[in-house]
Amino acid sequence: MKQSQQSNKLRFDGQVFFIGIDVHKKSWTITIRLNGMQLKTFTMEPNAKQLQKFLKKNYQGGHYFSVYEAGFSGYWLHHQLTELGIKNIVVSPGDVPISNKEKSYKDDAIDSRKLARELENNSLKAIFVPTPKQSATRQISRLYALQSNENKKIRLRIKSFLNYLGVEIPFEVGSRWSNRLINWLEKLELKNEGDRYYLDQLIKNMKAKRKELLATLKLIRKNYADHQVIKRLRTIPGIGLITAFTYYAEIMDIHRFDNENKLASYVGLIPSLKSSGNRTRVRGLNHRQNKLLKFRIIESAWVAIKNDPALTSSYVSYIKRMPKQKAIIKIARKLLNRMRSVWINQKEYQIGRMI
Repeated sequence: MKQSQQSNKLRFDGQVFFIGIDVHKKSWTITIRLNGMQLKTFTMEPNAKQLQKFLKKNYQGGHYFSVYEAGFSGYWLHHQLTELGIKNIVVSPGDVPISNKEKSYKDDAIDSRKLARELENNSLKAIFVPTPKQSATRQISRLYALQSNENKKIRLRIKSFLNYLGVEIPFEVGSRWSNRLINWLEKLELKNEGDRYYLDQLIKNMKAKRKELLATLKLIRKNYADHQVIKRLRTIPGIGLITAFTYYAEIMDIHRFDNENKLASYVGLIPSLKSSGNRTRVRGLNHRQNKLLKFRIIESAWVAIKNDPALTSSYVSYIKRMPKQKAIIKIARKLLNRMRSVWINQKEYQIGRMI
């Protein structure tokens, strides 16, 4: 009894504890380190308050630093730990140093030990964690992209079905997805009842998806069209509302990128390099990328070369010595640099500026 009371009175004032958290839906595996020693590895329920309670009970007075890998659980755990006084960071799984032994044998305990060890070694680089409000903005951007893709898939399915039946859309109706085309599809006479039913269901689904997409677009226009950053970005030739909004939603804080190359690397518009001795080989674009933002920037680059004389001139020069797809990547880099400059300088883009 006396030994238990003495244990409860132990304090660790000023001591720094490093905590690696391997996160799963139904459990967390925790490793705690202090002064180069591994104190404890255990499994617990996924509850931030219970973790705080355990730390305060067993290591009273200490300073707590924790880390977990970004994944399915998002950032709610980070916000909870921070609110509870635990200084947490989130890291990309691909950036965590790993030994050969850890590569060949992997389990939750090993992962949590690895995280705690590297956190204590100060070898981990935290990723940007958006606030809950910023996360909500980002979700709207990604929802619009998802709905847009679903719309395209249904339209392709309808056209594929017409090709399967040998039905051609009349020239006067047009191939654009206008109300005229939809009305023609609804009145199209087909020999088999099953084919007519199938087409009707596709049209019904397309209308529903279209309605959802327009509702999200309406929300974006209402809440973000007048945002100062987005308004300035839209002064750049080729940049429309959706690209500007996506760029803002995915980046949130432009100052987290020290230079143009780091921003281009995040987007995925920079080549990967393989160096050996005195030889450096340039490979394709880095596979680590923000796919949505990369798609939007490249899509806007095709528009920009038709509306900006400086980019038109650059593109014409590029395609003389490289394929068009590589040339448009270079234009996208220029466009990305312009977007960064406009955001940082908080000024509208001036036509004719060479950035």
